[in-house]
Amino acid sequence: MQLNDFDYELPPELIAQRPLETRSSSRLLLLSRARQTITHHQFVELPAMLREGDLLVRNETKVLPARLQGSKQSGGQVEVLLLRQHDTENNIWRCMTRSSRALKPGTLIDFPAEMTGEVLEAVDDGQRMVRFSSPASFLETLEQVGHVPLPPYIRRDDQPFDKDRYQTVYASNPGAVAAPTAGLHFTEETFADLTARHIEVCGVTLHVGPGTFLPVRSENLQAHRMHAEAYDIPFQAAERINNARAEGRRIIALGTTVTRTLEHAVDANGLLQAGQGETDLFIKPGHSFRMVDALVTNFHLPKSTLLVLVSAFAGREFILRAYRTAVAQSYRFFSYGDCMLIE
Repeated sequence: MQLNDFDYELPPELIAQRPLETRSSSRLLLLSRARQTITHHQFVELPAMLREGDLLVRNETKVLPARLQGSKQSGGQVEVLLLRQHDTENNIWRCMTRSSRALKPGTLIDFPAEMTGEVLEAVDDGQRMVRFSSPASFLETLEQVGHVPLPPYIRRDDQPFDKDRYQTVYASNPGAVAAPTAGLHFTEETFADLTARHIEVCGVTLHVGPGTFLPVRSENLQAHRMHAEAYDIPFQAAERINNARAEGRRIIALGTTVTRTLEHAVDANGLLQAGQGETDLFIKPGHSFRMVDALVTNFHLPKSTLLVLVSAFAGREFILRAYRTAVAQSYRFFSYGDCMLIE
């Protein structure tokens, strides 16, 4: 299949620029793969749509305030986006940078709160290795001076409410530069409702990188390479997931990041392997899903790897029909938008 096979028309006004006042007040589109039906619901109905004994797997990564505004000591403004930590001991990060001129090794950058950065080297994709230093803990300083790394389709500066709303209520493991957005709808009340209905919940971690927003540059999907992202599957989570599958209970992936993590870490015997690692798995039509039985996900960009993933899970024609339906019914799209349940 070609990239153009995963395109659709989206009026710009349907791209959600702000979250709704209440997390759980979003809409939900229910897609039944077995019946090929599409029905309209509210997100608060989700617990009642799941079955007793289902296991919902969520991504417990925490978004860093990873966008920094600084100035070169030689003059000129610099914007830095932290991508991932390269060296924990020396606080060296792989970064994307933006300035009037390319940053050369040795360039010194001043940030607020007496934090400084030194460009060490240029690496692939125009990125830079930067060593940071600050009087206080780096993560504490980052919380103080960093900005929420909103996606490029949100065309406004970050606001104080984004620190809370561009983060799941269960985020606990810092490291992402983009939110696992399917989880943004969930509240503590949602999880209490799931528990009351005997639906289990467990967590894994995949630190979402900026590659989730990068365009696919090759028309041939086979030629596209995903950026690797770090994951962690705790032993207890793997055990619970494997037990659920052995007992014939459904695994509900809360988002595409969970889907990629589980599908990457399943072994030849169909067992999920606990541990830490990296995945660059690109799920395309033809992929045989071995872990995930149902998927909660937001609406994704045209021609994106995430739209290709959900098309692999539910069928391209069915997904595109669902997207046309969502557009016709003025659903809200992307990170702060509405969601769907595909079962």
